[in-house]
Amino acid sequence: METGRKRTRTVSWEDPFEVPKAAAGRSGLELLRDVFSGKLPPPPITATMGFRGVEVEEGRAVFEGEPGEHLYNPIGSVHGGFAMALLDSAMGCAIHSTLAAGERCTSHEVKSGGVRPITVETGRVRCEGVVIHRGSTVATAEGKLVVASSGKLLAHATTTCLIIK
Repeated sequence: METGRKRTRTVSWEDPFEVPKAAAGRSGLELLRDVFSGKLPPPPITATMGFRGVEVEEGRAVFEGEPGEHLYNPIGSVHGGFAMALLDSAMGCAIHSTLAAGERCTSHEVKSGGVRPITVETGRVRCEGVVIHRGSTVATAEGKLVVASSGKLLAHATTTCLIIK
C-alpha cells in the first residue's frame, strides 16, 4: 500500500511565561489587549493549532483560525479538539476580560456540541465568546464557531469558570 508524501510543519513560539509575569497590577482586559495586539506574545497553543485572538472587549473575545491537514483525525475531518480549543479560548478570554487586577479564573465545566464537520475546504473559521453571567465567584459564557465567509454554524459551547481573588 502506497501512502501520500510525508508532510512537515514547523512551529515557533515565544516564552509562555511573559504574560503571567506582565499580569501583576493589571486588569484582565488590559492584559488581553496587549496579547491580542502583539505587545505580549500569544500562548503557544495558538501557534501549534493555527488560530489567534483578533478582538477583545469587556465580556467578549473573538478568535480566528485556519483548519489544516495537521489537525485531521482518522475519519477525514478536523479533530473536534480544534473546535473545542477555539471555543474554550474565546469563552475563557471573554470571562478573563472581566477580571480586576489580582483576580484569576479557571475552567470548572465546559459543554460543547458540533453542528457540521470542519475540513480544510471549510476555510477560515471565526469563534466568538460572550459572557452570560459574571458573579463574584462564578462566571458563565457561551461561544459560537462559524465559517468566517458565510457565518454557517460549526459548533457551539458554554462554560462555567471559577473566579479566584
